[in-house]
Amino acid sequence: MLGDLTDRDRAILALEAAWPRHGGAKEEKIRAQLGMSPARYYQLLGRLIETEQALEFDPLLVRRLRRIRDARSERRVARMRGFVG
Repeated sequence: MLGDLTDRDRAILALEAAWPRHGGAKEEKIRAQLGMSPARYYQLLGRLIETEQALEFDPLLVRRLRRIRDARSERRVARMRGFVG
């Protein structure tokens, strides 16, 4: 249910959804708008996109972020296999 998302969760998703439209350093926007470090932001975002509540809130954004995450993970595994094999 949408009610399960906190205001912070919705703010994180909103910032991520709006980011391509903004110029400037994303890290500065994260600190100014959310009052947290970029590392904490990405940690929370990673957890958030795994939830059904986030998927219900913004399905296009969450699916896009999951695809990006999965592609990065696949590239990382492929690089590691290249070193091992």
